[in-house]
Amino acid sequence: MIYDYVIIGSGIAGLNAARLIPKDKRVLILCKMSTWNCNTFWAQGGIASAVDESDIPTHIQDTLTAGVNYNDKKAVELLSKKSISTIKNLIDAGMKFDLNENGELAYTKEAAHSRNRILHADGDATGRMMHIFLLEHCPHEIVTQAVVCDLLIKDDICYGVQYFTNETNQKVVYAHNTIIASGGVGSIYRYHTNSTANAGEVQGIIAEKNLPLKDMEMMQFHPTVVKGTSFARKPLLSEALRGEGAFIVDDNGYRFLFDYHEDGELAPRDVVSRSIFDYHKKTGLGIYLSFETFEKKAFKKRFPNIYSNLKDLGYELPFERVPISPAFHYSMGGVETSLDAKVKGMKNLYAIGEVACTGVHGANRLASNSLLEGLVFSEIAVEETLKNNFKIIKENYDKPIINYIRNKEIDKDIKDNLREIMWTHAAIVRESDNLEKSLEIIKTYLKKDVGRLLFLRLLTAKSILQSALGRKKSLGAHFIKEN
Repeated sequence: MIYDYVIIGSGIAGLNAARLIPKDKRVLILCKMSTWNCNTFWAQGGIASAVDESDIPTHIQDTLTAGVNYNDKKAVELLSKKSISTIKNLIDAGMKFDLNENGELAYTKEAAHSRNRILHADGDATGRMMHIFLLEHCPHEIVTQAVVCDLLIKDDICYGVQYFTNETNQKVVYAHNTIIASGGVGSIYRYHTNSTANAGEVQGIIAEKNLPLKDMEMMQFHPTVVKGTSFARKPLLSEALRGEGAFIVDDNGYRFLFDYHEDGELAPRDVVSRSIFDYHKKTGLGIYLSFETFEKKAFKKRFPNIYSNLKDLGYELPFERVPISPAFHYSMGGVETSLDAKVKGMKNLYAIGEVACTGVHGANRLASNSLLEGLVFSEIAVEETLKNNFKIIKENYDKPIINYIRNKEIDKDIKDNLREIMWTHAAIVRESDNLEKSLEIIKTYLKKDVGRLLFLRLLTAKSILQSALGRKKSLGAHFIKEN
């Protein structure tokens, strides 16, 4: 059987695409782990949108300013202009966002936004509520524990996908259209806020096929995650907290961020993360998020999940400061696409969401634009596929199907070393010498007899390091220390 669509990923981009594909189409959604194990589910902050037509120029400018004007301006304009109708369509379909006392959409503010334009659902569970909504409105087949290990590509046509069904078995599925919505690369860093499913394997496949990856050095680090927990995935403290009054202090209660930027805690993420990193390195002082501007009852109502999670960790909010540090959060770079969401150089292969690089985020993503990007470009991808009505001829794919080995005994130590290398040398502050040394280590690992998944992660890491070395001057999230 040939599917009309195979979608890799079950986050906001993949599920919204599935929601919009007509029910009479044969669609298969491949989910790497369980359906909830994706970045969308963990997204707290909210979703940005132009409030009305008059706000579009301002939203565009805020996005460009945060992205250090490295953005593709046409992509930014497309994102903002479509934001109002995209959100309206979602609400009309039944998605419920939080309302104010007057029964109107309750827009809030986050860092680097010049006005209130962030929508929330269930307080601080926006991603989770949108994810649940999209799952409930998905009329198509979802296969879980499906780990993609190859794309069937010949002559600029993608014929389908190869994936592991378990540790040893693999399956091939053919499709007229393939949509990549597999997310970012968080798990190749030692500390991150991402789902453990996000390890960059699909980006590695793209590199292996010599398809274009763009801006892979542009990695965003979230400035406020809870420090001291034992897992690699760190609890996120949403940007919305600072947008609504929380602030950052050192051991002495000093708000040092104003020494780095006039906006203090509300400066762009790359500035705040780098400032925290630099200040801690210079002073050795602990860094904390303070909630003292909040009243307890109001805090519990506005941020119920953050309140509950921190209480479980032993913190009594808003009375106690919480120790924080930056951690990897988001990849602005990825699979290079045109504005129609199509992978550059391909006829029927699309990439949407964090895995894609449309150029919309530039050198630093504006807070809460990620969920919006997933919605807007998934809508565009579906529109394009329906318009093009591309059909593969299965018999034209005559390449051998390789029987990959998923994991090997030597993988664990190399995975641990990979995460440490990326965190130490390809994170917030970078040095050319260390990037070069790290790249050589990765190249050595690639020559070893490793499992397929690790091999793909290593290819992704190689792309990041090469891109970082290629950009000689600091720009946005890419900060290279001059010798």
